[in-house]
Amino acid sequence: MRLRRWAPVLAALPVLAVLLALGTWQVRRLHWKNDLLTAIAASEAGPPTPLGADPQPYAKVEARGRFDSGREALLGLEVRGAILGAHLLTPLLREGAPPLLVDRGWVPLERSVPIARPEGEVAVTGYVRPADERDWNSPRDDAAGRRFYLFDPAAIGRALDLPPPAPFGLVALAAPGSPAGALPAAPRTLPRPNNPHLGYAITWYGLAVALVGVLIAFMLRREKGRATPPDSVDADAPHRP
Repeated sequence: MRLRRWAPVLAALPVLAVLLALGTWQVRRLHWKNDLLTAIAASEAGPPTPLGADPQPYAKVEARGRFDSGREALLGLEVRGAILGAHLLTPLLREGAPPLLVDRGWVPLERSVPIARPEGEVAVTGYVRPADERDWNSPRDDAAGRRFYLFDPAAIGRALDLPPPAPFGLVALAAPGSPAGALPAAPRTLPRPNNPHLGYAITWYGLAVALVGVLIAFMLRREKGRATPPDSVDADAPHRP
């Protein structure tokens, strides 16, 4: 009988535990994202650092090498205005280091403006882009046509017949003073990842509080019903013989 009395509480405890765990996970993600945004702001404010073997994601770095424009590829699809385009991906060949896939910026698929292709040794300033994670829902690349929809350096390197490239990429930043209409159209600032984790944490914790409130109200109402005596028999009602 006592177990039946506390059955709603026992049933709600696993749900409450899940809600609290999700809220705590979002709080941890919030701290991680805040630290990342702080690091991005500090990196953007300072000069680029030489590219190392294991850089932090979104760090502003400088890499030196020679563009292999004969093995260009296109990454993703993006509409700007009414024009469909993609990002121009070019290997940067480096002395004594693996090739580096550089996202040089957006270009239209139908090109009416020439694209700048530097020759010889170049210094590229940009930010580190981590590889995308491939799963069952990932779009299928067109390796033969050099059209890629997921940034997977190993797969792209194989399709372009490159030696194993660096496991990350570099998104080139526009040079100071470069004209607005130049192609490729490279970004001028570092990205700022979305940070919705505070709202998510409030949502999960709010649902946990609501569950506790509903459970308390239910238990109090049931206990009140148990404590109320049954209605007494009306004394004026006729008695059966």
